[in-house]
Amino acid sequence: MKKIYPFLLFLIVIGIAGCASEGEETTRTEPVEIADNPEVQEFLDDYTQEYVNLYYTSAKAAWASNTKIVEGDTMAAYEEKVANEAFAEFTGSEENINQSQEMLKRDDISPLQRKQLEAILYMAADNPATVPELVKARIKAETEQTQSLYGFQFQLNGKKVSTNDLDDVLKTSDDPADRQAAWTASKEVGKALKPGLVNLRNLRNQTVQALGYEDFFAYQVSDYDMDSKEMMDQMKQLVADIWPLYRELHTYARYTLAEKYDQPVPDYLPAHWLPNRWGQDWSSMVQVEGLDLDGALEEKGPEWLVKTAEDFYVSVGFERLPESFYEKSSLYPVPEGADYQKNNHASAWHLDLDHDVRSLMSVIPNTEWYETTHHELGHIYYYLTYTNPDVPPLLREGANRGYHEAMGSLLGLASLQQPYLESLGLYPKDVHVDEQQVLLKEALNYIVFLPFGAGVMTEFEHDLYRGNLSESEFNQRWWELKKKYQGIEAPEERSEEYCDAASKTHINNDPAQYYDYAMSYVLLFQFHDHIATQILKQNPRATNYAGNEEVGNFLKSIMRPGGTGDWRELLEETVGSGLSATPMLNYFDGLDEYLKELNAGREHTLPETFPG
Repeated sequence: MKKIYPFLLFLIVIGIAGCASEGEETTRTEPVEIADNPEVQEFLDDYTQEYVNLYYTSAKAAWASNTKIVEGDTMAAYEEKVANEAFAEFTGSEENINQSQEMLKRDDISPLQRKQLEAILYMAADNPATVPELVKARIKAETEQTQSLYGFQFQLNGKKVSTNDLDDVLKTSDDPADRQAAWTASKEVGKALKPGLVNLRNLRNQTVQALGYEDFFAYQVSDYDMDSKEMMDQMKQLVADIWPLYRELHTYARYTLAEKYDQPVPDYLPAHWLPNRWGQDWSSMVQVEGLDLDGALEEKGPEWLVKTAEDFYVSVGFERLPESFYEKSSLYPVPEGADYQKNNHASAWHLDLDHDVRSLMSVIPNTEWYETTHHELGHIYYYLTYTNPDVPPLLREGANRGYHEAMGSLLGLASLQQPYLESLGLYPKDVHVDEQQVLLKEALNYIVFLPFGAGVMTEFEHDLYRGNLSESEFNQRWWELKKKYQGIEAPEERSEEYCDAASKTHINNDPAQYYDYAMSYVLLFQFHDHIATQILKQNPRATNYAGNEEVGNFLKSIMRPGGTGDWRELLEETVGSGLSATPMLNYFDGLDEYLKELNAGREHTLPETFPG
């Protein structure tokens, strides 16, 4: 679940390599360190001071708009719009663009100064002063879309319900009709959001095109020092890598659910059969006998979940969270009968790029929120760790966006492993559980996610922005991709009146970045494998990070540099290899053989190789 900024910082990483001709004698020399240029530093200091002030104002306005949504109240949206316009006017100003471009031509600036100047220019492309009316229109449209999304009142059978209520039906009901009603209700919001999404697609593309980017998707992808084709190829390769295991999981799911609902085995999985509104996580299909984690957590209460997550980080060497975190965060559901709503998507916020860190959650004592609290605090501790004198505010960001998600997901994974649960008294030591079922449950989360994240979401947004997808084809394309990548189909005819993609919050307010999550899942298993095998000397499926400061030091080595270096180099330095899905597949080693035996003779299945 993603960290949220009013505007995100992105970096363009430029690598320069030299080579000698064959047979030529080379002399290895240490790189010459270039000191900070005083004139450039004066510009950066002045820019940073104003930037942080405006950023903080914008972030506080966004926080207010997300945590207290009152029907009919337009003041919060207006204040957010004004703050964002001021921020955009500054970051996109021609003067800042021109000065940064001129200073980048100099050869007497330090690498850290160069990175900051590049960051300034990247941010300018998001709000270029050369098209001021376009920028204002985009800010207004984004604010209104957020209000429409989180102010939407879901209804089921004529009664007002929350998204938690709809999720409960999909996780617990055995009645296909009830499930379909809840699933259909969850998609109604897309109908209301479609016009705004069409407008935002056009505004986002036109804004970045003003400074030379081909489209908004290409702009966002360049944060990874990749072009659109490279990113699409990388995402498709990840899906292809895990496809054999996903195929077995899919076959298992369709036969298991057909039996559960007393239905014929379908050609594709009906979306309403699955326990998640988008089919991105099927883990609640499996209940591991002998372990009632939800029951154990219900007795603890929501506050215990958050404090326990903090204790986890403190035990490996991090500091206690600032008191302001608990004073200013919005951690629990809106009280019953309250006259306002709030954003129900969990997120972590770094409001002032210093120590004003907050989280927006709706914690209730269950397994999902237990994992989420550990995840969101991973973002929070990432913020606090790269808030240090060596990382200028303009570079207080993850090594790339996927790194930030990897930190959250890594600690979410670690929080659910048996030895750690035992240490908290959540996993009775005399209880025997089927480890194969535990592994299956985890695969129905991590493996199942990749076709959705790397496939459906990424290709839809690629087509939306780069392909300028016609609004008359939004739903058609969405369901084509759902079938291609996930083997999922809608339970009913979905006309173009609807926009089922827009029911996913990221399509609206975190656009063209969903591949971050896919990248993060690969990274998290690389980090976890290193911690388990190299530091703890434990089975990667049964670790306990808590209390080991060497684990904390490893995490800090990834977190502390922020965005000051090359993410590929950092990966090589910390785990000894480039990006690889191998540790992820190794983690689930043996599960494919188990599923193949289970699926033997079952004819309804996906193609043997990924059709992408």
